[in-house]
Amino acid sequence: MKPIWAIATLTWKAAFRYRLFWVICLLLLASVVGLPLILKHDGTARGFTQILLTYTLSAISGLLGLCTLWLGCGTLARDIEECQMQLVAVKPVPRWKIWLGKWLGLATLAGAMLLLAGASVYALLLYRANQLPADQRETLFKEVLVARGSARPPDFHEEIQAETDRRLRERLAQQPELKADLAEVRRQIEEQVKAEYQIVPPGYIKVWQVDLGLQRRFIAGRPMHLRIKFNAAATSESGTFTGLWQVGVPETPKVWRSEPMSLAPDTYHEFEIPPDLWDASGILTIAFLNANDTTLLFALEDGIEVLYWQGGFLLNYLRGLGIIYCWILLLATLGLSTASFLSFPVAAFVSLAALTLVFGSGTIRTVVTEGTLLGWDPEAEAFSQTWIDKIGVPVFKGIWWVIQLAKGFSPIDALSTGRSVPWTELARAVAQIVILLGGALATGGIWAFHRRELATATPLQ
Repeated sequence: MKPIWAIATLTWKAAFRYRLFWVICLLLLASVVGLPLILKHDGTARGFTQILLTYTLSAISGLLGLCTLWLGCGTLARDIEECQMQLVAVKPVPRWKIWLGKWLGLATLAGAMLLLAGASVYALLLYRANQLPADQRETLFKEVLVARGSARPPDFHEEIQAETDRRLRERLAQQPELKADLAEVRRQIEEQVKAEYQIVPPGYIKVWQVDLGLQRRFIAGRPMHLRIKFNAAATSESGTFTGLWQVGVPETPKVWRSEPMSLAPDTYHEFEIPPDLWDASGILTIAFLNANDTTLLFALEDGIEVLYWQGGFLLNYLRGLGIIYCWILLLATLGLSTASFLSFPVAAFVSLAALTLVFGSGTIRTVVTEGTLLGWDPEAEAFSQTWIDKIGVPVFKGIWWVIQLAKGFSPIDALSTGRSVPWTELARAVAQIVILLGGALATGGIWAFHRRELATATPLQ
């Protein structure tokens, strides 16, 4: 390990010689200290965390990621172009140790900067929290600066798909010409079936059952929160709709009923419910009475959610920073791997192009969802894939799969809304981002660097 650590130390020294490194340090300081002072929050606990956590952590992730990617491309490519690598390569140090030393230097440098920036944000968060009103400060430490798990009602996915297939067969038997746009017809039928599980007509009661499972053993005696969101079929004069809630075991004393609530549509509402309202099997029954003249719709994805205490904020915050660090390590690996066989400008361009592809993955998702690059042909008798689709769609699916391995995490959103970042999610991030994707890139980069000709012998004249 001695040669690897020596090269890592040299990588730190090389990074300090880059002007970009000091520019990023200044921008980090501005994002941690200046951004919360420039952007004013609305005085609420959630607005406070939106500024101090969401914006600052997003800025830190972007700046550190860009800096690490740039240093990864420059520290290896420029050493080769300026003939400094030749002096190292002739020593009895394998090239894979040189590559790993570079990576370790970038990893430790980025980790130190992330830890310093994260600690500054945490200290500023606790300091600025004292400026909130007393009621909002209580809400902050009870609902936001905590680690809360969540449970949802069943999504009835299998039931919806089975009913959709049944209705589609009946529709096609009556109208065979619908085969021309089979996917669109199926989508419309699926939305109709799905709506039947989501709507609450005027004067009706909708019941949801949430299975808390074994988690109920750890949250006994602790209050929970019900997070709801609904859409309305029409507007009201006041802009709000009245509803009554009941939580607990029906027809028993173990039940809680709310006063009539005036709730706005298309926004999240969260209110506290008493503890220990589930039945013997851990099922929490939630009922809603629609006391309006308009149909309301609670989406299966985010209409009803039960939030419960799972831990403190500090450890949850560190787990969130751990996932951000996994992203930064992947960018360090990407920069070094491209610089292993490309010049500095080309390596930077390729790395930034790959990063742009990840952030602009909406088109890829559309192709994967629709199963075609060219779109549907309404005049065709039946949908059939062209040779472009047969080749392109599997490629896009593979790209989408790879993107989701790295992008399918949201620690910043979880931290700013008081959600738990579980250890399992951090372990999954390490496995998918660092080991799987980073390992594949590192293997290719080390192989390319091992095969690269660092200097060409020139015969004497």
